[in-house]
This record gives sequence, structure tokens and C-alpha cells, in this order.
Amino acid sequence: MWGSTTSGTAETVGYVPTQAGAPPGPRKGPTQGESELVREALKDAKVSHETSAATVKPVQNRRDREWPRPEKCRVITIANQKGGVGKTTSSVNLAASLAMHGAQVLVVDLDPQGNASTALGVEHHADVPSIYDVLIEDMPLADIIVPAPEIPNLYCAPATLNLAGAEIELVSKVARESRLRRALDAYDIEKFDYVLIDCPPSLGLLTVNALVGGDELLIPIQCEYYALEGLGQLIRTVDLVKAHLNPKLRVSTILLTMYDARTRLAAQVAEDVRNHFGDVVLNTVIPRSVRVSEAPSYGQSVMTYDPGSSGALAYNEAAAEMAHGGAAQ
Repeated sequence: MWGSTTSGTAETVGYVPTQAGAPPGPRKGPTQGESELVREALKDAKVSHETSAATVKPVQNRRDREWPRPEKCRVITIANQKGGVGKTTSSVNLAASLAMHGAQVLVVDLDPQGNASTALGVEHHADVPSIYDVLIEDMPLADIIVPAPEIPNLYCAPATLNLAGAEIELVSKVARESRLRRALDAYDIEKFDYVLIDCPPSLGLLTVNALVGGDELLIPIQCEYYALEGLGQLIRTVDLVKAHLNPKLRVSTILLTMYDARTRLAAQVAEDVRNHFGDVVLNTVIPRSVRVSEAPSYGQSVMTYDPGSSGALAYNEAAAEMAHGGAAQ
């Protein structure tokens, strides 16, 4: 498959070309030091290769209007403590694509910046009931969930700036690591097919709540030089959460983002990540795309802002991989 993919096609639908097919650029390839940095960053990262079928099954009939829906709600935490890796962008666009193909999807915005809420076009000013009220004031989740105006079947539990102080306020709360899990358990989440939890770029109590609340972890990894820094720390945190707070948690999906087909380094990072993590890495990669960056400023995902763009097509492919595997679980 990789050998038959041209570089132009790769930029369009998000597949990684083989090294031979990569377009030439000013760099001849990653230096030995760069390759060693990638391998060193991965050395201590341990992840279970018990994956959902979503990450390993071939995707068929991707152009069907409706994709298969999972038998039970899949609660997927999307986390990486490194900022700028496409975490919120991936949360929003995967959710949008799944909803556009028939799934009922809830996005829980746990990032105080509220970027996922902005991209979904929902209000999240200080007076709006938000996930802060759920975590700190024990407000029912049902009281804060609102529909995303642009896409049917897509809903959001918004974040407000109040959430910035939640890390400190949670310290004194009973069962501080499990507040989100308790809220999800008290709410009938089975009305949704997917719950995607967008985390802040840190490993504080908000992210721990997301890890305790989720059954699966999706890690976006940027195909760039420092992208793998801290990944080992994230995996160790996942192992601790799994051992003491949430034994069901597993790393089910790794999504390669911001792939630049003009650079050999991007191909090297992608190759090393695939070699280390194996089948948990989605076949589809997300290319760099101006349209993906522009969409949130219009209160939209790229799926509605420019559905024909390379970013939208790639996120659609990635969501299709997740959906067609989920039906077999």
C-alpha cells in the first residue's frame, strides 16, 4: 500500500509515502543524532498492544453515509501533555466526522482554554454552566451538555475559564481523581456512541480525571523533532492510573499528526513510532493543513469549514478506521 502511494496522494488523503516516494527537500534525511533522539524518547514508553479492533481492521465501504456504531459507548480520552500536537484539533474533527456519519457523539472539554468548545461553536463564557460546575459543584452532566450548532448528533460539555482554578480546588475534594467518572456514571452515556474527552496539555488532576473517566486513550503524536519528549512520562502515568484507579484503561490508538511530506524527518518519526507501537498506530496520518488551523476561528471544525481539504479528508479517514473497528467490539 505504501509503495503505491504517490506524494501528491499522501498530501490529499493523509497516507505516509515510502522513503523512496518522499519528495526531495533541502534536507537529505534525519541526522544520526535526530534518529537516536526519536529512539531514545520511545525507549522507556511501554504500551499494551491489546487494542480495540478499530486500530487493526481494514476499513471498507468508507464512503457509506452511515458507519457502523459500537455496541456500547466508547469513552476515549485524548491526551498528550506536550502542547501543539493537534490534540484538541483531533478531538473536534474526529468527533465531527463520526457524528456526520450517523454516530451520537459527546465532546467533553477539559481544557481551560476551551478551544474545543470554540471549534464546535458553543458558548463558553463565564456565565455558561460548564464542566467546571460538574467537577467542583457536583452539577449533573445533563445540565451542561449542549448541541453543536453546525453538526447534528454532536454535543459538547463546554469548558470555561473557571476551569483554570479547578486543579487547585480539586485537591481538597473527596475522590478528586474520580469526579468525572462519577459524573459519567450518573449520566446515561449509553445514549452516545462515543464520548471524546479533550485534555489540557499537562498531567495534572484534570488529565488524571480524564484518564480515570475513559476506557481508551488516544495519543496524538506530532511528526516533528521534539514530538516524543515526555511520551514515556505519559505512559508511566497511564500505567499508574491503570494499576490504582482505572484497570480498564488502555492505549488503543495513536494518531500521527502534522505530517509534512516534504521532510524526511517526518517519515523517520512516523516509521519509528510504528515500529515501536505497532498496530495501535492508525494507518492514516494527518497532514499539515492551513484549513485545519483556520476553521476554529469561524466556530467550525474543518469537516464543515472545508470538507474537501487535505486535513478534512485525512480526519475522515482516521475516524473511519475507528468506526469500522468499533462495530466489531
